Amino acid sequence: MNFWSIYQHGFARVAACTGHTVIADPLANAEAVLRQAQACARDGVAVAVFPELGLTGYSIEDLLLQDPVLDEVEQALRNVVAGSADLLPVLVIGAPLRHRHRIYNCAVIVHRGRILGVAPKSYPPNYREFYEKRQIASGENERGGTIRVGGQEVPFGIDLLFEADDVPGLVLHAEICEDMWVPVPPSAEAALAGATVLANLSGSPITVGRAEDRRLLCRAASARCLAAYVYSAAGLGESTTDLSWDGQTMIYENGALLAETDRFASDDQYAVADVDLDLLRQERHRMGTFDDNRRAHAGRTDDFRRIGFRLDAPRTDLGLRRRVERFPFVPADADRLALDCYEAYNIQVAGLQQRLSAIGGPKVVIGVSGGLDSTHALIVAARAMDRAGRPRSDILAFTLPGFATSDHTKDNAHKLMNSLGVTAAELDITPTARLMLKEMGHPFAAGEPVYDVTFENVQAGLRTDYLFRLANQRGGIVLGTGDLSELALGWSTYGVGDQMSHYNVNSGVPKTLIQHLIRWVIGSEQFDAETGKTLGAILDTEISPELVPGEEMQSTESKIGPYALHDFTLFHVLRYGFRPSKIAFLAWHAWHDPRAGSWPPGFPEAKRVAYDLAEIRRWLEVFCRRFFAFAQFKRSAMPNGPKVSAGGSLSPRGDWRAPSDGNAAAWLRDLGRIDV
Repeated sequence: MNFWSIYQHGFARVAACTGHTVIADPLANAEAVLRQAQACARDGVAVAVFPELGLTGYSIEDLLLQDPVLDEVEQALRNVVAGSADLLPVLVIGAPLRHRHRIYNCAVIVHRGRILGVAPKSYPPNYREFYEKRQIASGENERGGTIRVGGQEVPFGIDLLFEADDVPGLVLHAEICEDMWVPVPPSAEAALAGATVLANLSGSPITVGRAEDRRLLCRAASARCLAAYVYSAAGLGESTTDLSWDGQTMIYENGALLAETDRFASDDQYAVADVDLDLLRQERHRMGTFDDNRRAHAGRTDDFRRIGFRLDAPRTDLGLRRRVERFPFVPADADRLALDCYEAYNIQVAGLQQRLSAIGGPKVVIGVSGGLDSTHALIVAARAMDRAGRPRSDILAFTLPGFATSDHTKDNAHKLMNSLGVTAAELDITPTARLMLKEMGHPFAAGEPVYDVTFENVQAGLRTDYLFRLANQRGGIVLGTGDLSELALGWSTYGVGDQMSHYNVNSGVPKTLIQHLIRWVIGSEQFDAETGKTLGAILDTEISPELVPGEEMQSTESKIGPYALHDFTLFHVLRYGFRPSKIAFLAWHAWHDPRAGSWPPGFPEAKRVAYDLAEIRRWLEVFCRRFFAFAQFKRSAMPNGPKVSAGGSLSPRGDWRAPSDGNAAAWLRDLGRIDV
């Protein structure tokens, strides 16, 4: 495998093309199509979509019925077919074609010197500025037929799927302009029949607000159909007798905008993006109702015809033409991040408020370390009490210093508890820990500096043990603080340890999001200025369990790897089931250059690091071993807590169900395909 090739990782590059149309001059327009097709070929494009009636111009009205124009359309198509012989892309071209007693507005699909098929427009509009039915016949009932074009009989109908034999998952369907605007578009049936790339050849004159309507429809179609939607509208050169044209092009994938071009351009334009066919397939696998819907419409979808072709895509490094978020749980867009934080925080608050109400309004017992996770759980609990009309003193917050607790984190814990007005206390666990280690015969009790996993877990376990007994004593429940990332890696002490609680508000929140949630809490002034200042100090503290004594702070990430990479992997494993080799490919594109792409708002400059492929592969292996072969038994017994992110949760009652005695062999073998 060539690790650097997009076509090795389940992508297909598509383009939405527009340019200068010459009214009623098919030969000139054919030259323009080939010019853009050649540019797309150099770019490694698999599918290039052109505007509606692009060979004649959309706005020629009754000239569409003139034989000289229609004759030249035939010649123009022959020119495009001949010119495509050595070109990579499948070309989706708009042309009027004579068939039986009528003219049809068609999408002609051309590849490597042959016409694969012709799809007619189903719904020619005849309202407001549109009068298509004057010249154009509806293709809505055209199924199973053929049309003679370019001297050959080719498949004709709205029931055509064009499937690449050598690019798994690349299945193309074409519809035309108005077809997208009706309640049940042809593309919806085509998607149920298996199409993954839906092309729309559009004329669509521009009026104020129409561009946003098109975006809405394209986005909705891509999301509803779990597909890519490639849209190309007519632009400069169309008649402006009564209308104007903007040449809008855009590519959506499963509700996300991948690419678009400037509108009202004076020259050739094409939007290019790499569509993730694996992602679309995985979404359809997971969403069983998609196939249920197919069965409900099987009478029509089962009759679609599949026309195969061989793309022969290059297996070289073409780059990656799509945005890959460094932090897939944390959008880089400021407005989107603010909305995500608002929703995530309030999901947690509402979840805890409901749980407390449902079980009789107990107090909340929480351990506060001065680290990010417990800090966030505490401010969630404080807001839940506010919303319930209860005093914050009903939160019993304990800091439980051990052998390696630093003054800095302990001071931050006390400052936070005091500023929030919770009932605060300190309980030193070291005497009990010394006694337990002594009774166990641990070398530390004899003065030896042995700081093994037992030494660490004695402390972690005692903290949780104390919290549960304090909850028994004082009429409370233990609020968990461990996050989604720790659950994924099994970075918690099982049973009587931080793996367990009565309710865990953080179980659906990844480590990389928590810092942004706390920043949002500060910035949106959820609490007073003193609390905000303390929260800022906690944000600047190194992530550490503080269990091992010594001068150098015990860094979690130095042991198990960067949470940025682990959360990147977790998202793509949990949400899409991607292979490790593909995740590595995506991670390299996201992380190899700190100057490229966008970082989340407020992300510290000093922490904007890069990771090379060797490091990405190293930590991917750690993730695979821990996630698939080790940590499931801890997740199988995890407490209740709300799902927060669309990326998924790890609850055995929700998003993730797996055997506790699984293994990572298949994932490690795939990872071994990467030649660093």
